[in-house]
Amino acid sequence: MAELLNPRPNLGRLLGAGAAALIVLLALGTALVPWLLPRDNEAATRIAAGGIFAASYMALAIGKVPGLSIDRAGVALVGACLMVASGALPLEDAYRAVDLDTITLLLGMMIVVANLRLAGFFALATRWLMHWAHRPLLALAAVTAISGVFSAFLVNDAICLVLAPLVLEVMVGLRRNPVPYLLAVAMASNVGSVATITGNPQNIMIGSFSRIPYASFTAALAPVALVGLVLTAGLIALAHRQEFRAGVRLEPKLPRVRVNRMLLARALAATALMVGLFFAGQAPAKVAIVIGGLLLLTRRVRSSRVYAEIDWSLLLMFAGLFIIVAGAQHALLTPRMIARISGAHLDQVPVLSAITAVLSNLLSNVPAVLVLKPFISVLADQNLAWLTVAMASTLAGNFTVLGSVANLIVVEKAARRGVAIDFNAYFRIGAPLTLITLALGTFWLSR
Repeated sequence: MAELLNPRPNLGRLLGAGAAALIVLLALGTALVPWLLPRDNEAATRIAAGGIFAASYMALAIGKVPGLSIDRAGVALVGACLMVASGALPLEDAYRAVDLDTITLLLGMMIVVANLRLAGFFALATRWLMHWAHRPLLALAAVTAISGVFSAFLVNDAICLVLAPLVLEVMVGLRRNPVPYLLAVAMASNVGSVATITGNPQNIMIGSFSRIPYASFTAALAPVALVGLVLTAGLIALAHRQEFRAGVRLEPKLPRVRVNRMLLARALAATALMVGLFFAGQAPAKVAIVIGGLLLLTRRVRSSRVYAEIDWSLLLMFAGLFIIVAGAQHALLTPRMIARISGAHLDQVPVLSAITAVLSNLLSNVPAVLVLKPFISVLADQNLAWLTVAMASTLAGNFTVLGSVANLIVVEKAARRGVAIDFNAYFRIGAPLTLITLALGTFWLSR
């Protein structure tokens, strides 16, 4: 009876079902084109590849297929399967399209972060810094520093998964408004992660594609990250002046932290060794997976607990995306077309920065990097181009709450505790922060 009186829920379901049907029919229909038009197989394959690519990226941009219980990882897997089924990409080429260096580095980093979390490191670090932060502004600076610095070396998505609940618990216990501090976790994780190859998934891919040494990458982009973190704390404090007014003193009642001392010592030693080897010029993928594998050799934590901390769906999504983009490139892009598009001033830092930022907000940052890959591969100064893409795709993630997975993780963790971070609350800080840091990064790399 209630549904008859209020037709909006039914309308929403119908619109969702219609969108789902459109995406699914577009993908499946184009995949069948080569079978329906066998005489002109090349043209049919191009149509199929274009349709599958468009449908997959439409669903990836939305984050799901309305009306279906499928996430981004599932969308990427289905799109990859359809690329192979349609003949746009042979199965052997699909295997070769998956960049194993990226998958290996991500997996190794996830194992290291899992050991640090299970040992109690992040909870201990948060407790120690908050113990000395007796003013709200100092607390904000501490949260920004923790999120930014840890994200620079240990993948920002994983850091947000760990830090968001800890910061939320502390601030609720202090009876403070947790929103500005949670915004600091999300925004600082994006800004801080621009500094290194291991800061976020798209940088990991860029490091694998470009072969830029870890130390050179950090030297080029760490200054942008450091200034960006200061701007992050400043803009959040400015937007929430009431929260950070003078005279307020915090008396934190910090929860007791359970620390596995032996596991903590092993995890910290392994992390220090790993970062040292990165800067020494060793291959990041090899270092990360070897260190991660050695950390599994312990009697103190079951391997299954570590595996439970790994974001397997992210690894699956990466594999699927590699195949989708390779299929589209194989069927649609000719060398001449790639050269013409790359010649449209993509060698200029401001132009490439702007295009990357726009694509990152339309498609999400990881797919945007994959789309740009073939056009960067023909530029004269590929290192500068990849650094520009790393900078712009990462900083663009702060533009809206939907701009990066790290943002969505923080919002979801907050919602579970009844704390709402709406679009406007994020946008009024994230938009100016993005524009300022992008201008800063573009200027820095254009010198």
